[in-house]
Amino acid sequence: MQSMLAVGIAALVIGLALGWGIARTMGGRNVRQRRLAQQLDALQNEHTRYQAQVNEHFMETAELFRRLNDSYREVHEHLAKGASRLCTETEAREELEQAQRDHQLSYKGSTDQNESVEPPRDYAPRNTRDDNGMLAEDYGLRKEESENTSRNATS
Repeated sequence: MQSMLAVGIAALVIGLALGWGIARTMGGRNVRQRRLAQQLDALQNEHTRYQAQVNEHFMETAELFRRLNDSYREVHEHLAKGASRLCTETEAREELEQAQRDHQLSYKGSTDQNESVEPPRDYAPRNTRDDNGMLAEDYGLRKEESENTSRNATS
């Protein structure tokens, strides 16, 4: 009977130890999960606040641009009214013609009236009819090099 009592007490002690160990490991995971859930909630709240700030910033920027456009429109209307009230059409036309003669409104690159400035190109123009231009594969290569290149490409 004593041995049975000793086995029962030993089984109780072992059971309590196992129960305590399992509870400790499971409790640690739950605490860690709760901490991670709290961190996730905090990050989500911070992200929501940030989105609201960005939205508010762009709404305010849009309002400022609208006011700026309104101001420009008012200035333009003011200048147009002043010009129509203060200048006659013939005077305005004469001023424009004089400005063109003085090259103030002209986009000419030099004083020569026949020479004009061309817009920038994204390619090199042909110098002669025989020249391929910059977009050709053999541009800038001498004939021997271009022949070698074409031979190597076909090989």
